[in-house]
Amino acid sequence: MSNVNKWIIALSVLLPTLLEIIDTSVVNVSLDHIRGSLSAGLDEATWAITAYLVSNAIIIPLTGWMGRLFGRKRYLIASVVLFTVSSFLCGSSRTMSALIFFRVLQGIGGGALQPISQAILLESFPPAQYGIAMAMFGVGIMFGPIVGPVLGGWITDNWSWPWIFYINIPIGIISVMLLMKNIKDPDFLKRVDIRQKIDLWGISLIVLGVGALQIVLDKGQREDWFNSPFITRLAIISAVSLISFVIIELKRHDPILNLREFRDKSFSSANIIQFATFFVLFGSIVLLPLFVQTLMGYTAFLAGLVLAPGGVATLIVMPIVGKMVTKVNPKAILFTGLLTVAYSTYTMIHFNLYVEMSAIIWSRVLMGFGMGMVFVPLTALAFSTIKKEEMGNATSIFSILRNIAGSFGIAFMTTVLARRAQFHQARFSENLNPFNPAYQMGVHKAMNVIAVKTAHASVPGANAVIYKQLMQQSNLYAFLDAFYIATVILLCVMPLILLLKRPKQSDLSTSAMH
Repeated sequence: MSNVNKWIIALSVLLPTLLEIIDTSVVNVSLDHIRGSLSAGLDEATWAITAYLVSNAIIIPLTGWMGRLFGRKRYLIASVVLFTVSSFLCGSSRTMSALIFFRVLQGIGGGALQPISQAILLESFPPAQYGIAMAMFGVGIMFGPIVGPVLGGWITDNWSWPWIFYINIPIGIISVMLLMKNIKDPDFLKRVDIRQKIDLWGISLIVLGVGALQIVLDKGQREDWFNSPFITRLAIISAVSLISFVIIELKRHDPILNLREFRDKSFSSANIIQFATFFVLFGSIVLLPLFVQTLMGYTAFLAGLVLAPGGVATLIVMPIVGKMVTKVNPKAILFTGLLTVAYSTYTMIHFNLYVEMSAIIWSRVLMGFGMGMVFVPLTALAFSTIKKEEMGNATSIFSILRNIAGSFGIAFMTTVLARRAQFHQARFSENLNPFNPAYQMGVHKAMNVIAVKTAHASVPGANAVIYKQLMQQSNLYAFLDAFYIATVILLCVMPLILLLKRPKQSDLSTSAMH
């Protein structure tokens, strides 16, 4: 790609990528402070998160085409500049509408960083060293969602919420300087005719379809899904737009997103496996804190401690796996990783209201180890058959599906949680009637407990105690159902590993020369 050392190139592209990934979740824990400072309601405040996710998701599938049109180095630097400037404007906002607008700009700037950085890494390293390259990239992908909430909470508590945005400015300036000095567009990108006819239909449909889909997934459960006319209309718009996009782009000679990459069985299979694993990962990252806070009485800090060791486990195992994939069959490592993640969610099925914190942490650590063994070989295998000329397009596809998988996972798991809790509540309530001996015994026991504590025992008070226990058990079983579904999903995609192709032996020889 250039005469610059590949490790310097890796540092140059990973720094802004890590910054963008952290910013995806850094606002979450500061939302209440932002809402109070800007005198906004909770629903309005959540758009500060949704606006970023939507604009981020929209720009990702356009990055390959934009890089070819404007020059990838120029586009990457412009994206970092936009991200940095909009970060300053976000911190300087004095109204919620202004903050939402600048978060949209920040998402547009940040959306290009992941796929372009991944493409540059894959071009800088030979195919046999894709594992090492993706281990470095994966550290940012996995580390960002974990450190983001912790960093955001610490900055908000010790300084003030604008500093979660201001802290991006010096890092953004350093990133621009590194990119200007060390990154160079490869020759094959220069040969692309930038005067090609702009695919206005493709741009319009992908922006409309992905944007509407992201809003549906983010707001669906809160709006009661298709009982809301707003969500129903957006779902229809998204479905029609995305189907039309696929049909139109497959017919174009120069599509904005080349979907013909899916003809490659290895690439297609890798995308499906990736979708399932990130579906489960992001779903579990939401479920576990809810489980320990709502049922176990953990504080937000303790809930963070439950998640953190899993992230540390991923950071430890990724560099090791990055070296292993050049010596061990990456498909074997991938199989072991998927099995480990599936086993971790299986252990969660056996949680109860008295489960020890160490058992919860161990399940999360297992998932962290498994994800480290999944991400590195899966990414290396996904791009092992992709030509370098198509790498930017392929990484755009891979990135957008990873983001959508996370959104689907969160939306699906929270919906399962709510609906299954209602189901179990209705089923358990069937036994709460005055003619049931077990219920009568429960009322007497509850009255005795109340009498010991307050000396004012009554049947309504006993019923309140029993109902509280019923709700706890209903929610517990709903969590267990969600963990069960996650396990089944992972087991179902494991056979697709057989369709993945290893890098050719010639690539290994080339790697040895590097």
